[in-house]
Formats: sequence, structure tokens, C-alpha cells
Amino acid sequence: MPNIIVTSRSGEQITLEAQAGMSVMEIIRDASVDEPFALCGGARSCATCHVYVDPAFVDRMPAMTEDESDLLDSSDGRQVNSRLSCQILFESALDGLGVGIAPEG
Repeated sequence: MPNIIVTSRSGEQITLEAQAGMSVMEIIRDASVDEPFALCGGARSCATCHVYVDPAFVDRMPAMTEDESDLLDSSDGRQVNSRLSCQILFESALDGLGVGIAPEG
């Protein structure tokens, strides 16, 4: 089964089984990796699912929408590789994807 590697806010690395068709947010939330996480449930309205994508995978990400960019602008800690994990649909080509959960704020 494909995996994603998540770095929690405390720095712990966790390997999670990932199912194609689920968002990265759903995979992380369902594993209860960090709280609070994904408070809006993927409605793209809170930015609590903000992650940093491993640079090796940035080019494989779907294009960022204006709404996603605006939400990331309103959160602390935006970086070049910042994404909302609810906007990343997992597919087998992303096997081994690494993401770090951004600090709260």
C-alpha cells in the first residue's frame, strides 16, 4: 500500500498508509496525528490543515487556487512549499510524499 510520511508539530515522523482518492488532509486527520487539525473538515475555510510539502514533491502538486493562496496568506508561517492538505488529492504517483504540519496560527 502507498504511504505518506508526516512530520507532526512536535517533530515526530509518522508513516501512514494512503489510499488513492482521499485528500492528504483526510489521511492525516483520520490517523489523529496532530490536534487541532482540519477544523473545517476540508471546506477550504480555516487553513488548519496547512502543511509544508517535501520539495521533491512540489512539482507534482495540483495547481493552487486563488482561494487556497488567500487562506495561506492569512496563516502564519507560509513558505514556498506551503499547501492546504485538503487540496491535495492522493494518488499512487505521490507514494512516499513527505509533509510537515505547519505550526498553529
